[in-house]
Amino acid sequence: MLAPGWQRAHLKQTKDTPVELDMVLEFDDFCGAVVGWERGIVLLEDRKGRRRGFPFGPGFLLEGEPIALKPPLRAGSARPKYTASGSRVGDEPQRARVALPSRIYVEGRHDAELVERIWGDDLRHVGVVVEYLGGIDDLPGIVDEFRPERGRRLGVLVDHLVPGSKESRIVKQVYAAGHREHVLVLGHEFIDIWQAVRPERIGRKAWPEVPMDVDFKKGTLAALGLPHDDQADVARGWQAILARVRNHRDLEPQLNTIVERLIDFVTQDHVVEG
Repeated sequence: MLAPGWQRAHLKQTKDTPVELDMVLEFDDFCGAVVGWERGIVLLEDRKGRRRGFPFGPGFLLEGEPIALKPPLRAGSARPKYTASGSRVGDEPQRARVALPSRIYVEGRHDAELVERIWGDDLRHVGVVVEYLGGIDDLPGIVDEFRPERGRRLGVLVDHLVPGSKESRIVKQVYAAGHREHVLVLGHEFIDIWQAVRPERIGRKAWPEVPMDVDFKKGTLAALGLPHDDQADVARGWQAILARVRNHRDLEPQLNTIVERLIDFVTQDHVVEG
């Protein structure tokens, strides 16, 4: 009883433990899985997606046992990896997936390029192909030709879909033809997909207002002080804008919500493996 250290014999001993991804730890009143670490800080994420960083060292609980969290046995850092849309990237290499019969159509080439930039990794993960339309005037016939059914769904992204517009009347025709169950047409209120990019990314507080009788893209480039004489100028201008889009945070929330809904819709009849 009087041997050295008897006063602390009843206390649990802290064990040095190297950090590992997905290790579930407690620190004070926070419990979460390890999603990364860097520069002496480990990042935990709880079940609600909330994150907090804590310094390596004592104070952690692992399966109820006190530990002193140490850097990994191999030097380096582990940062959580995410796609441009904000989806978590798994650690295991992804197998190539066969494309699903379901599709997402978008109204223009620039729309398709923006969707690819932000959601391309996610779409490849679930096996959904995005195709662009030159316009939606012929959408009812295009949908009929696609022959949507269970397991063969069609999502369509439309520019400037507001009540009373030509676009809204075309969408009503699609649904009136009996395609409502397996076709989802969603649109944003922007005149063009360019405006879905937050204006701060081009150094503005708001996108320029372009008169109705002026081509929107050329008028926008003119207001920005960029060349705007022909389609080559428009293409270069768009690529300059697109290059400033890093991830979903650089887009207006409305577009993020719409594209996520379309992806969810066209994958409803399919099981996507993690």
